[in-house]
Order: sequence, then C-alpha cells, then structure tokens
Amino acid sequence: MKPILLNLPMPIRTPRLLIRPFSVGDEAIVNAAILESFNELHQYMDWAKEKPSIDESEEYARLAAANWILMKCEEPWLQLCIIDRKTNQFIGATSFHHIDWQVPSVETGYWIRVSRANEGLMTEAINAITQYSFKQLKVKRIAITCDRDNIRSKMIPERLGYTLEATLKSNRRKPVTGDISDTLIYSCHDCNTLPELNVTWGDNNE
Repeated sequence: MKPILLNLPMPIRTPRLLIRPFSVGDEAIVNAAILESFNELHQYMDWAKEKPSIDESEEYARLAAANWILMKCEEPWLQLCIIDRKTNQFIGATSFHHIDWQVPSVETGYWIRVSRANEGLMTEAINAITQYSFKQLKVKRIAITCDRDNIRSKMIPERLGYTLEATLKSNRRKPVTGDISDTLIYSCHDCNTLPELNVTWGDNNE
C-alpha cells in the first residue's frame, strides 16, 4: 500500500497524555513553549538555533499538518503534539521521521517545555509512540538518536529498555558552541522491554 493511503488511527492516549498530529492553528501554543524552553533547546537541537517568530511557527505547523495528510517523509516529518489531558496544555512534541516504508523502520525524537520536565511525561509519551510504531505502523525497528552529552534525552530510551546500538564518533557539532561531539543511537525491536502502560488510539476513549 502507498503511504498516502494509510489510515492511521489518532489521537494516541495514555493515562496523562493525548498525542495528536499537528494542525493549522497550533502555532501559538508551539511558539510559546519553544520560547519558554529556548535556552535548553538550542544547546542540542539544530532547529532551535534562533527563536522563531509566530509566522515561522505558523509555517511549521502548516507544513507538519500537510505532511500528515500526504504521509510525506520529509521535513518537518510526521510531527505530533503532546497535550496534558487534564489541563489541555501543550507540553512538547515528538515525531515519526526518517521512515523507511520498505522495511518498515522509523526514528523518533522529542522535546519538552522546561516547566513540565522531570514529571516522567516524555517517558510516557515515547513508550506510547513505541507501542504505536509496532502495533500500528508494523515497524521492525524504531530508533532514537541524541548527542552523547544530552543526559535528559538519552535517559528516555534507557528507561524504556532500548539498546544502545552504536556510538558515532565525531559526527556532529553542537549548535551553540560548534564543538564536535558523538551521536548515540538507541534501537528497539519489539514491545517486550517497555514498562507497562495503558495506551489506546483512535476512537477508543478508554
């Protein structure tokens, strides 16, 4: 089946989170979260080298929404908003990217606004994304890559039982300093290592 013909059930729900595709109109909530968290994000995220304007965030949200309709495997990939189910606050984002539909395999990434860090929310979100990848996308492999010094980022796959598959030596520069660093590649091949978590998607509201 062609990717554009895929009907992927959304949103994804966990006990605390609702995870859904970006849509037109998300620019304000995304822009506010990025500006709040900019000092942390721009240390490791190439896309956060400069603070975005509201127009730039609007363009990003529209492109992300369009990619979900067309199932386009290109920037800004298949972006997902992570929403607090209790407060309806936008707390961060994750994505499906570098998808190889022939295997299939996928990568994911994530960021969280600083005011909602250290609550286990991103671990919960990526647990859900991992389950969704195997059960809905039917992938054989999901990967997470991060800078070796990004302690908070690498803790996520480690908590979820991903395997440290490789360390790519001297293959990236830090966005702020330009210093050379290494990339860690974590991978997962099934749901067996994941902590127990109730995850549903689509029309199931339980």
